[in-house]
Amino acid sequence: MSKFEFSNKFDEQTKVLRSFAFSLTKNEEAAHDLFQETAFRAFSNKEKFKPGTNFRAWLMTIMKNIFINNYRRKKRFNTISDQTNNLYYINSGEDDIFNKGEVDIFMEELMDIIGELPDTLKEPFQLYYEGFKYHEIAEQLDLPLGTVKSRIYFARKELKEKIKHQYSNIYELESRAS
Repeated sequence: MSKFEFSNKFDEQTKVLRSFAFSLTKNEEAAHDLFQETAFRAFSNKEKFKPGTNFRAWLMTIMKNIFINNYRRKKRFNTISDQTNNLYYINSGEDDIFNKGEVDIFMEELMDIIGELPDTLKEPFQLYYEGFKYHEIAEQLDLPLGTVKSRIYFARKELKEKIKHQYSNIYELESRAS
């Protein structure tokens, strides 16, 4: 296969490769880097491609292998990647003590807020919270699937509003701090 043919075949797969890279990395910049590395490896090893085989699969295998190797390398060196603006996680130190009491209090308050929901919203939401799938909830409550999904959506929306209202002072403190 000539360089020109190889280049044209690669160009046809660019869109698919970019979306596959993003699906692996979940980060635009990392996806771009992965795509570039894949392109480099594909062009430098183009003689290893066997004509008549699936070109897209060959490229995706290269990309997946690069991603896995990079992941293992990061894991081996225990690299911490902090995406927060102020590098909070890196600078937080390891001497922080987790206070389970605060979580317990918050969960109690959250359960009280859930208990205040109308029964039509509360029942599907609690089942969803317990791990049931939408279709299982629909069967159990004898409701259409769309109704179950919308009730869970509205329950979550209402809970967000109630939590925001109840903890508005915390939101204000956080916004002032940043």
